[in-house]
Amino acid sequence: MATRSREKTAKRRENADKRPRAIARYIRISSRKVKIVIDLIRGKSVKEAEAILRYTPKAATEPVLKLLNSAVANAENNLELNRDDLYVAEVYANQGPTLMRYRPRAHGRASRIRKRTSHITIVLDQQAK
Repeated sequence: MATRSREKTAKRRENADKRPRAIARYIRISSRKVKIVIDLIRGKSVKEAEAILRYTPKAATEPVLKLLNSAVANAENNLELNRDDLYVAEVYANQGPTLMRYRPRAHGRASRIRKRTSHITIVLDQQAK
């Protein structure tokens, strides 16, 4: 039985991060490959990050660009922030669950194939004027 649950909930909401964010889970690409792309946009303005992602020839740019647009939409619609004042404050990719598959090999053996997934998070913030 929880005690002081209303007070605890209020305190948790007070300390919660108020910055706009977007999270994509179970993306079917290795987090190692995603980290190469997200390192390019960390700390950049939204406009600049979008331009970088559009012209980077990597497979991970498509889900990251989609996630960036989602974070911007969250900022505009939920927190009424201006798109031009936003920049990428934090972006990180964590490893998700790995799908295990098997491939037949010689002499009746089987080798494991690991299909890796990742969880990507983008946190935006306003630039100080």
